[in-house]
Amino acid sequence: MNGVVQVLGVTTPFFALVGLGWLGWRRGWLPMAAIPGMNTFVLWVALPCMLFRFGASTPIERLLDPAVALTWGLAAAVIVGLTIATTRRGAVGWNDASFGALVAAFPNSGFVGVPVLVALLGAQAAGPVIVTVAVDMVITTSVCIALSRIGAGHAGEAVGRMFKGMLTNPLPWAIVLGVLASATGFQLPAPAARLLGLLADAASPVALFTLGGVLARSAGAGEAPHGAVDEGWIVAIKLALHPLAVWLASLGVAALGFPMDPFTLGVVVLAATLPSASNVTMLAERYEADAGRIAWIVLLSTALAVISVPLLAAGWVPRVAH
Repeated sequence: MNGVVQVLGVTTPFFALVGLGWLGWRRGWLPMAAIPGMNTFVLWVALPCMLFRFGASTPIERLLDPAVALTWGLAAAVIVGLTIATTRRGAVGWNDASFGALVAAFPNSGFVGVPVLVALLGAQAAGPVIVTVAVDMVITTSVCIALSRIGAGHAGEAVGRMFKGMLTNPLPWAIVLGVLASATGFQLPAPAARLLGLLADAASPVALFTLGGVLARSAGAGEAPHGAVDEGWIVAIKLALHPLAVWLASLGVAALGFPMDPFTLGVVVLAATLPSASNVTMLAERYEADAGRIAWIVLLSTALAVISVPLLAAGWVPRVAH
């Protein structure tokens, strides 16, 4: 019980920010039209600064850890395959099944994962989380988009557009530059470092507050869930089966000669317990999938994560904190 209370003391403020964002947008304190602008600030300015700062201050061996990349990628493959196999039926074709798989395998590591896990376990937790972000953005997303195009016969074209989009996305570049800074020992001049620090510190509160607005918009859109069983099953995959898949994948990767130390394993398992990433909704809209279905999954997983993340973290944190 003491462990749960301690973890709640750390995680509650982060989820409270989401709740304040929800309340603010629902009460009309801020207009819904402001959400795109705040999202742009987070995705193009604040979050890249935060990822660069953590990357630059993390030992290079933690940023280039093959055990983390292999474990995370293998678990994502299992979750994607399981979700498509169990949801692709009836009105759910390849497009909707593939984006359901992406929202089941892609946690909200940027908005929630980095700040929460660093607060729980210290700055050394940032390295493994950054690796998972890179795998999800480059590999998992590309695979799911390719699968979504199977029915339309445009898988190659979709992946090509995805990679072109990544070239203009600042998040992968922030990770790459952070890795290079860590490898070379590069340090920004003091004024630039202070500016970067101010922007990085803004990432978590603005992102979480804005996430509350995104969820409020989804709930207020008047779109009923397309099926409690379908959406509830995907939420269960994300919050319960994804961390289990990561743990099992780590055993297989260790058997291949790439073991993880207990601390790193704890970080990646906890990262898998996080709710679904909200940006999957935007991707679903872009590729004409059922964005309402994805938005409800993000909403439900985030609401349940307020309880599930502290409970699971209370079991893992004492094992890896030291």
